[in-house]
Amino acid sequence: MSLIIPTNLYSSIIAHLESAYPNEGAGLLLGIVNENDKTVKSILKFENKFEAGEQYHRYLIRAEDMFKGEMEAEKLGMDVIGVFHSHPDHPSQASEYDREYALPWFSYLIVSVQKGKASTSQSWLLSDDRKKFTEESVEL
Repeated sequence: MSLIIPTNLYSSIIAHLESAYPNEGAGLLLGIVNENDKTVKSILKFENKFEAGEQYHRYLIRAEDMFKGEMEAEKLGMDVIGVFHSHPDHPSQASEYDREYALPWFSYLIVSVQKGKASTSQSWLLSDDRKKFTEESVEL
């Protein structure tokens, strides 16, 4: 399965995550799913609600934000298909903490933001048994 992101939406994701630096930024990916891929059609950017002293390596999307995402997706005839977030001054690899709080099926787009500028990005899918992530291809 591939995650397809239009360049204008990818640019908006990058701008949001760079503006959150040196903290993690986050948001939701809304889109359409078919047999072979997930296509991002819209994004929702959220303020990191994790405890202020921990935002440099943690993000929190609150339940009410997830609900807002579900409602917006439904209004647009889409689904919430994933989450995007940054790893400030760290690789775009999914962490053990990411795995503990992830849900199978969602795409997890992680962008490495090095010294305030986006670097690499990778998308990850959690296995159904929740034991590991596998990388998902990203098409811009």
